[in-house]
Amino acid sequence: MISQEMLISYIKKAMPDALVTVVDRTGTMDHYRLQIISEAFRGKNLLDRQRFVYQALDEPMKDGRIHALEIKSYTHEEAPA
Repeated sequence: MISQEMLISYIKKAMPDALVTVVDRTGTMDHYRLQIISEAFRGKNLLDRQRFVYQALDEPMKDGRIHALEIKSYTHEEAPA
């Protein structure tokens, strides 16, 4: 298990400007939906964005604190209103 606050801290370490929305999809604190808005995604395709987020969350992914992850990634201009 990993708290939403800890998840956000891992992401902000890699993307200090990130606006992060976290939803615990199952109530078990290991299946999350993330929406991340950051300029770090500028010029990156969807696969590169996913890789970047997975790199930021490498430790909790490897040790099993995160079991499933759904990621929506945007630059500020792309973000839904």
